Parts: sequence; C-alpha cells; structure tokens
Amino acid sequence: MSIHTKIVDDLVANDISFVTTVPCKQLAGVIDEIEQRSEIYHIPSNKEDEGMGLCAGAFMGGKRPAIIMQNTAIGVTINTLATLTQFYRMPLPMLISYRGELREPVACQVEMAVHTKALLNQLNIPTYHFHKESDANELDAILKYTFMCNKPVAILTDASFWGGYGDQ
Repeated sequence: MSIHTKIVDDLVANDISFVTTVPCKQLAGVIDEIEQRSEIYHIPSNKEDEGMGLCAGAFMGGKRPAIIMQNTAIGVTINTLATLTQFYRMPLPMLISYRGELREPVACQVEMAVHTKALLNQLNIPTYHFHKESDANELDAILKYTFMCNKPVAILTDASFWGGYGDQ
C-alpha cells in the first residue's frame, strides 16, 4: 500500500468526508488519491485561508473536514485559525507539507520554515512532524484526537517523509 493510500484510508476511517486542498508537489499523490475516493467531497482552494472557510462551512453542515496545504501559507491563515477555527472550537486536521528544511531547492521556502512551528506553538495548535513513512502510523490517533477535543492539529510532512527533493 502506498503512503498516499494509507493517509487517505485513515481520513476515510475517521469519517472525514470533506477535504479542501491547495496545490503542492509533495502532496500531489495524496490529492490524487482523494480525487479517486467517492467517500470524500474534494474542493480545491485558491488560498489556504479560503480553504479553512470552506472547512468551517462543511463542519457547520455536519461534515468532518480536513485541509491539505503547504507550510509557506501558515502566515495567511493565522487570523482564520484564531478567530474562526479555534474560537468556535472546530476540529481541523491540517496535513501540511513542511518546505524549507535541509536540501530545500527553493530559497524563499526556507524563511517560512524558520517560523512555522513557532507560529503554530503560539496559537497552541498541537503539531506533529512526520520525518519517515512509519510516522504515518500515528495519523489515525492524531485524527481521533482532533475530533475528540475539537481542536485544529497540524501534521507537518517534510521532504524526507515524501522521499526527498529528488536528489536524495
């Protein structure tokens, strides 16, 4: 079973039936797998904060939502996370590609990597960092946690988790 299939199987097993995504090369396999699943209603978003608004609507309509995005957009989601998601105690799993670490080929990605964990910590958002494929074995428990405590959670997946930047 591919890691993409395992991740989407865990989403489905936890009754996540609405997913919004912002395009990302590292997360493309998961997005493709979501597109194949009839159990998940998938809406691509133009921006991450827009996607969080879509997730809020889905949640208020009785669905369990999730968002798939890059860490480089954490900055544009701060207001939405604090004043919508957290204020209204909405569970929101955020599967986030963590760009900007060692061997990152795009220089501008590095700056946001320096701030990502600190920003999530400042917002008191539980954060899990997947470095290797076996870390995904924790995803089911993380999803159960977010829906049990009605909190957003961040699941950071770095390049090594996805097999590197193509040069490793």
